[in-house]
Parts: sequence; structure tokens; C-alpha cells
Amino acid sequence: MSKKTLVIGASLKPIRYSNMAIQKLTNYKHETVAIGLRGGDINGVSIDVDLKDYKNIDTVTLYLNPNRQEDYYRYIIGLNPKRVIFNPGTENPEFYDLLKRNNIDVEIACTLVLLSTHQY
Repeated sequence: MSKKTLVIGASLKPIRYSNMAIQKLTNYKHETVAIGLRGGDINGVSIDVDLKDYKNIDTVTLYLNPNRQEDYYRYIIGLNPKRVIFNPGTENPEFYDLLKRNNIDVEIACTLVLLSTHQY
């Protein structure tokens, strides 16, 4: 089943994990939207530079260090996703608590591994 996913921290650089995640998500046929510092296109996914009011987001997968996440707290909670995946290097207990208080599941995992092992 396809899970509409928002990648936050998307990079146009192919060596970045966020870029690899977008490619793998689209290869696995998950509807994917992305936000990054620079606009562009990865595997047919347009990277937005502003915070859009996306609808029906199942999963947000983060590629931002905890210091940069605070600007996104209200935005992500407002999207009301089912879960937020904190990829390695993005761990943030303060944000976990906020999400849980808003009935949003927290998953501390690697999106690439979850997809590769069919646990996504």
C-alpha cells in the first residue's frame, strides 16, 4: 500500500541520504513530496522551498539536524501525519514528546533500511 510521504531536508546531491530516500520511495511507488533549501527535481519529485499545505500525508521523514527542526514543529504537527521518521542524526526527544502529545507516532529509524527490508 502506498504511503504518501513528505521528505523534509531534501537535497539535490545524489550522495545525500534524503536524495536516495526520494529515489527509493518513488521506485517503491510511494507518492512523494519534498521540501529542501533549493528547488529542483529528483526522480520526478519536485522539491519545494516553501512550506506547502500538503494533504493526506501518512509519513514525514526528517533529514534535518535537531537544531533546524524547531522551525518545523508547528508545520509538521499541522499536517497531522500518522508518523514521523527520525533518520540517523535527527534524533530529538523534545520533538518526540510534542508529536506524541498530538497523537503522531514517532519512529527512530532509517527510511532507506525500512524500505529495503519491506518494513515501510
